[in-house]
Order: sequence, then structure tokens, then C-alpha cells
Amino acid sequence: MAEHKYVLDEHGEARPEPDVLVWARWFESDERRILRQQRWVRDNGDEVFVSTVFLGLDHGWLGGPPVLWESMAFLNGESLEEDRYTSREAATSGHRRMVRMLGGPDLGD
Repeated sequence: MAEHKYVLDEHGEARPEPDVLVWARWFESDERRILRQQRWVRDNGDEVFVSTVFLGLDHGWLGGPPVLWESMAFLNGESLEEDRYTSREAATSGHRRMVRMLGGPDLGD
């Protein structure tokens, strides 16, 4: 049976967590699940917010490597764009790509 619940270890790497109570306690209190968040206002007054987080649950329902990170973009509070990733590195790159695509500032690492 495949694992579906994950936590981040001390190095920020995902690892399966079979105990639902341990997973729930970790997910409720560990702030490392927020990878990056950026908010800016465009010249026309539109507010853009891009958030990339560790999901803690495998969203790869069709098999393959676990899909554990997600970037979402919002324009004036409305959902605009969403991408999901199988690694922290891909999530970081995807966040940067989404921010660039929407005209936001590049904060680097």
C-alpha cells in the first residue's frame, strides 16, 4: 500500500508518515510547510499573491512520484494559476517562474 501522508524532516526533505496522529500534529504546527510567499501590487492597483507550500498529502493520484508541493497565484483574491510538483527544488523553481510570469519581483534564494 502506498503512503499518502508526508512530513518534512530536519533537512526539509519529505518522508512518509504512517501515523495519522503524528502527521496531524506535525502539519498543525510546523511552519516549514510554507516554502515561499510573495505579494505585490501592480501599477494598475491589482494585488498579486503567489504562495508555494508543502501539501503533506500525495496529490499524484495516478501513480508515479508523490506530488507534495503546490504553487498558487491569486489576482485580487481570485485564484489565477496553480502548479504542483514532486520535489522541493521543482517547487522553488516553479514559484520563481510563476512570479516572473505575473511580473513580480525576483527575490532569489
